[in-house]
Amino acid sequence: MEKVTEILVEASAEAVEPRFRALAEGEVMEKAPGEIVTVADREAERIIARRLRELLPVPVVGEEAVAADPDLALALATEPAAWLVDPVDGTRNFVAGSPSYAVMASLVRRGETVAAWIWQPCTRTAYTAELGSGAWRDGERLALGRATTAPEKWTGILKTRYFAPPTGHRLLANTLALGPLDPGRGAAGIEYPLVATGEHDFLLYWRTLPWDHAPGSLLVTEAGGRSARFDGTPYRPEAPGGPNGLLVATDPDQWETLRGILLEGV
Repeated sequence: MEKVTEILVEASAEAVEPRFRALAEGEVMEKAPGEIVTVADREAERIIARRLRELLPVPVVGEEAVAADPDLALALATEPAAWLVDPVDGTRNFVAGSPSYAVMASLVRRGETVAAWIWQPCTRTAYTAELGSGAWRDGERLALGRATTAPEKWTGILKTRYFAPPTGHRLLANTLALGPLDPGRGAAGIEYPLVATGEHDFLLYWRTLPWDHAPGSLLVTEAGGRSARFDGTPYRPEAPGGPNGLLVATDPDQWETLRGILLEGV
């Protein structure tokens, strides 16, 4: 666990942080309509992928490599084990000079996330999780308790960008039964730790790209929370084009209550 954290920290220091608020002209590109990438993303992914393979020689499913060759993501289902890498989670924030970005990796075995790492360079904070062993922030164990407040006090993040407008409007209307919404931080590697540490009660997403959600989902569940599809199926990382929709909460009972509130009429 410690070795992978070191890899992320060192790759960030070498390829990402020197370019924060210092990107040169031509170092930000569009890899798909509406999707941007920087030289920091690509260089950090190359460094991380090489070093992870040295640690465990299995396929690496990196966000930028999959953008160039989508078939690489099939390894999540076809290979006994695979690494997942998001070299700069929150690229738009990174380009805009916002500190809300992260460097992330996870290990998937037989389609299940078994280990996860989130490095937040601007706060120098490392989150890790191992299936069946727990979740940590800078080596301190994270343990979520049962929700003891009423739903109208619960706060969280609801991402409506990828929902059809009528569905997004209904979801937002349903949140009136809850506490104030956080507008979101633009990076899963910033948002999931807010639930894993109890600062927020829930997250709700539609698009669930594996490199974005595998690390945080394991972090929350190992801290005692729940991350599941809208039908209650536990989250498992799948190639883009697989199931969408994900609700994350600080405890299983709260998850059920939130599903009833948020998905009413959806």
